[in-house]
Amino acid sequence: MIVNVVEYTIRELTMKIIFLGPPGAGKGTQSEFICRDYGVVQLSTGDILRANRKAGTELGRKAQEYMDKGELVPDSLIIDMIKEELKKPELANGYILDGFPRTVAQAEALDKLLTEMSDKLDTTLVLEVDNEELIKRLTARRVDRKTGKSYHLIFNPPPEGADVDLYQRDDDKEETVRNRLKVYEAQTFPLIEYYSAKNMAERVNGLGKIDEIYGEIKKILDKYKK
Repeated sequence: MIVNVVEYTIRELTMKIIFLGPPGAGKGTQSEFICRDYGVVQLSTGDILRANRKAGTELGRKAQEYMDKGELVPDSLIIDMIKEELKKPELANGYILDGFPRTVAQAEALDKLLTEMSDKLDTTLVLEVDNEELIKRLTARRVDRKTGKSYHLIFNPPPEGADVDLYQRDDDKEETVRNRLKVYEAQTFPLIEYYSAKNMAERVNGLGKIDEIYGEIKKILDKYKK
């Protein structure tokens, strides 16, 4: 099974969402809340790709051929995988697309696919957090060498007096984090402009308490109840 279906409380809703947000913005947490309350399924293109490869599907075998050569999987192949996923009955209530599209070319390909399927997106959520806050969040991650358990010095520090040997992964060092944010900006800002031009970009302030941020998201999503 590539997707997981969760219990939900608002059953009359059918919704198709793209969720954009930089690393560390809290997109994963908010997506969980949306899936829980609105009965939609989160579709991670990375998970879809891995599942196809593991299952040995024709699309998965084709993708593996590119990866074995050290090449990127073409957009057309990813689109074909998404097309097969969208046919599944588990998605009858809608979905959140996570990790796709990443470029305007991918967004245009997705639009074409949905048109062919007589379907369309409802909205694009854009979770916004300034870079300095993101750097503070992302560089505060630590891992215990003894157990491999992850901690966060701000949000989830180890218990007082705990016998831990914490270290910072290379991925969480400031220089790496700043590079990740630069890549996100270069890829995603054109996407935000693309969906804004279609009047489909809903911006959400990602600063504040988690439940308050989700409250703002709910206000947006409730406009799209069908």
